[in-house]
Amino acid sequence: MTDNAHFPLAAVVGADALKLALCLVAVDPAIGGVLIEGPRGMAKSTLARGLAALLESGVFVTLPLGASEERIVGTLDLDAALGESRAQFSPGLLSKADGGVLYVDEVNLLPDHLVDLLLDAAASGVNHVERDGISHRHDARFILIGTMNAEEGELRPQLLDRFGLNLALDGQPQPGARAEIVRRRLAFDADPQGFIATWAGQQQALAERCVQARARVASIPLDDRALEAITGRCFEAGVDGLRADLVWLRAARAHAAWRGAEAISEEDIEAVADFVLRHRRRHTPPQQQQAQPPASPPPQAPSEQPAAGEGHWGELPAQAQTTGERREPPRWAKKP
Repeated sequence: MTDNAHFPLAAVVGADALKLALCLVAVDPAIGGVLIEGPRGMAKSTLARGLAALLESGVFVTLPLGASEERIVGTLDLDAALGESRAQFSPGLLSKADGGVLYVDEVNLLPDHLVDLLLDAAASGVNHVERDGISHRHDARFILIGTMNAEEGELRPQLLDRFGLNLALDGQPQPGARAEIVRRRLAFDADPQGFIATWAGQQQALAERCVQARARVASIPLDDRALEAITGRCFEAGVDGLRADLVWLRAARAHAAWRGAEAISEEDIEAVADFVLRHRRRHTPPQQQQAQPPASPPPQAPSEQPAAGEGHWGELPAQAQTTGERREPPRWAKKP
């Protein structure tokens, strides 16, 4: 669940694009969660915990890599079943994450059916369980944050598409940034409460900005002008399906709310473009496929002539042949 002291999101060095993406899903959870790619040791869990601090509940739940389906969705309470002979539901991690953040490290190493299950619950906001003679339904409104290292395995495109936003962290920060990251981490480890107090003002400003954006986002219209611009960009990018269009429109609206605007502008559309398209580009756009000329055959390499004295034994040079013509036999000169 939550810790009494966690590293403030406002104190994280760099990672500005990821911090923006996390704030946008805090403004509108219907965007569909965030998939973070990058090597180990890049503070992915720290950033996810920082997102939880911006929510009213502050709930942060980590899903262990080896978690079973029963632990995730919940199951029959065996103590009640055996001791009291009655069916009672024992809630799982989805219930505990309601209203907060569900963090899944190395989501690409989970079985596909569990990833499907998590994404279904995150999209619907409801967990419905029917097993062992019980039927139970409860709210599961959480923000799903998944991380992965592509070198350890990929997610199927169908699962990738269901994450609203996707970002990759730079595994090689500049030396100055690396040094500042280490300084702040050491300061936090030495005195967590003192470090949090130092950053309390900036952290509070960030939280208040999220609250104001959440209150404003529903009043910003999903207008046709923005929709036409986004659908045209999705077509040009050659993405499959329509989820990208929906996510992009919601993310652009959340960005408009984040900057305090009353309508979606080109600035908002462009700000979230790579978050939406990065994991959805799959093929060449249709108009480019039609415009491409047929591929020409590769140039033939010039035939190599063997050096003098290096030819194959018994090989004769090629002779020009004629077809369809009768050749006269050679005439020999008469003897005198």
